[in-house]
Amino acid sequence: MLSEELVSAISGPPVAANTAVSKDVGIYAHTVTPTWAAKATFKKSSAPRHCLAVTDTHIFAAQDQKAHVHVYSRQRGNQEALIPFQERIGCLALAGDVLVLGTVQGRLILWETCTGRHVATPPCHVQAVSCLAVTPCHVLSASDDSNVNVWSLARLLDLGADPGYEPDLTLSNHRGAITDLVVGPSANAETSLCVSASKDKTCILWNYRTGQVLRTLLFPAAPLCVALDPCARSLFVTTDDRGLFLVELFGDKPLLGSRSAELASIVVQVGAPLGVADEDAGVASCLAVNYDGTSVFTGHVKGKILRWSLVDNSYPAEMANLNASVTNLVLLPPIKDKRHTRAVTVVKPNQTQRQYTLSAQLEGDLGDGRFGSVLSSVGIGDQVLEAALASLPGDILPSKDGVKS
Repeated sequence: MLSEELVSAISGPPVAANTAVSKDVGIYAHTVTPTWAAKATFKKSSAPRHCLAVTDTHIFAAQDQKAHVHVYSRQRGNQEALIPFQERIGCLALAGDVLVLGTVQGRLILWETCTGRHVATPPCHVQAVSCLAVTPCHVLSASDDSNVNVWSLARLLDLGADPGYEPDLTLSNHRGAITDLVVGPSANAETSLCVSASKDKTCILWNYRTGQVLRTLLFPAAPLCVALDPCARSLFVTTDDRGLFLVELFGDKPLLGSRSAELASIVVQVGAPLGVADEDAGVASCLAVNYDGTSVFTGHVKGKILRWSLVDNSYPAEMANLNASVTNLVLLPPIKDKRHTRAVTVVKPNQTQRQYTLSAQLEGDLGDGRFGSVLSSVGIGDQVLEAALASLPGDILPSKDGVKS
């Protein structure tokens, strides 16, 4: 059986005088399967919503109403660094080894954790950046100003003298502050799906590469949290009346795709919720879906973590009571991506430095593969040159006598 792990964060004062729960702990690591159990704890953190990111080696937690980020080592189980910034952090997300931060002044900050490179944009939103979503190629930033900006990650990290720092697109159909943002797994330009939730009681499904509105969903209460299942076929939404909604995107009446019977401009009214949390749990402030889409975890303002089973449709089970508002839930993938490097320690950001050194540990046996060959060669190796020439179109390759073929 695959083993799943859930990382949760809390913020704010204790809900009750419960001596069984440590007052210093702010981040918890739980084993979900095969059995629920507490695995590790990290102290002295108060991370608000959208302010927690987790890698195989580290946990990054922006602190409530402060301009710094706590970095914890998962291997050593302690706080490794405290990283100060010039502005208060409103949200953060990880794009590989790049930590993307949104500030309350409306700008983006990018920190390469393995080199220390620091990039800051001018204010790109007129209000605070409330949440972020990242893909291998894009960064999506949402704000209290009701807009979602779509950025090219490569252009944000461009080493050129004047990168410009202008978003590729601005998605601006909402009429209220954005409360949550999620992006689908597809990188294809035709199926690049993202979902934004707003205080205007709607969730909008977008193609973030083209800016097209694919569908608008209207809820009976303001949506607070959104999550897609692993295949992006279903949408889970929690609202400020404690409801949990399940929206099938490709069910009997598809909302997306060529089989959809209605125009994309038609607003869909979402009906009854999948379930409603009890009053003693409070409103759900965070949401996570497991790797096979059969269980949903919700973190609530009164300290409870609930598990909703979609297999037997049973009443949600209480998994933990952390005695403070649960603000973040991060489910770690049971199968890790294969990488050739891992960050042992983070390199603190440096705004003035212009030359950087990559600090990382090589993983596994490099062998005779392409990575090992490039690493050991001086300059550009023969294999890289041959591969580059082979990728060129045939009509521009030079022939032996110097004439183009």
